[in-house]
Parts: sequence; C-alpha cells; structure tokens
Amino acid sequence: MIGAIVHQLTRDLSMEQIKKAGFDAYFVDHTTGVYPTAASGFPWSAASMAVKGDVITDLSENMAAEQKARTTYDNILRLSDDPDVNDVIRFLREREIVHYQRFGEGLRKAIEKMDQKNFYAVNPAFDRN
Repeated sequence: MIGAIVHQLTRDLSMEQIKKAGFDAYFVDHTTGVYPTAASGFPWSAASMAVKGDVITDLSENMAAEQKARTTYDNILRLSDDPDVNDVIRFLREREIVHYQRFGEGLRKAIEKMDQKNFYAVNPAFDRN
C-alpha cells in the first residue's frame, strides 16, 4: 500500500522536482517504480520476518510487528500534509491496532490452553519438569 502511494505521488514528477526532493539517487536506480525499502534505504528481505515455530514466541513477534508498523504510520502522519495520503495511512494504522489486539487475544488464549498452571508462559511441550 505504501509503495503504491509513493508511486502515485512520484510518477509525474519533473526532473527538477526529483532533484529538489532529494529523490534523484532513488530515481537513478528505480525510476519511480516501487522498490520496497526501509526509510533508511535498506531493501526489504524475508529475514525481517521472524518465525520460531513456537506459538508464544510467534504471536509475541506478530504483536511487535504490528506496533512497529503503527509507529511507522504515526511517523508518516507527522510528515505528510496530503489529506488523501493521510486518510489511507490512518486506515492502515487503525488496521494495525486491530491486528495487535487480535494477536494479543490469541496469545492470551494460547497461554490459557497450553498450561493453566504455567505462570511464566513457556511452552510445556519443552519445559516439563
């Protein structure tokens, strides 16, 4: 979604606008095509998806990812003055909040199901006495 928004905002820029915006280095490599990167310029890779195969670990990681996305959207809203962009970003931000809540509910239910007596929320399949 963010990539599509960036493309829509940049596809009709003049060379002067591209240079003035500091978009020229990106333009040289990608024109105005969408190339998923972090704001720092590092390309997206599957290495950013942490999966351990443990329900507690993975749900906790999912919750953290939703919060990181929400923070990114908060930061975009701080920088953007385009009402159309902001409407989409607000929608995406709200979606992250709902996902965080649902993953939290799933985590709570998983912990309850795994071991009612297990206070520290570890996986009883591996951590039995």
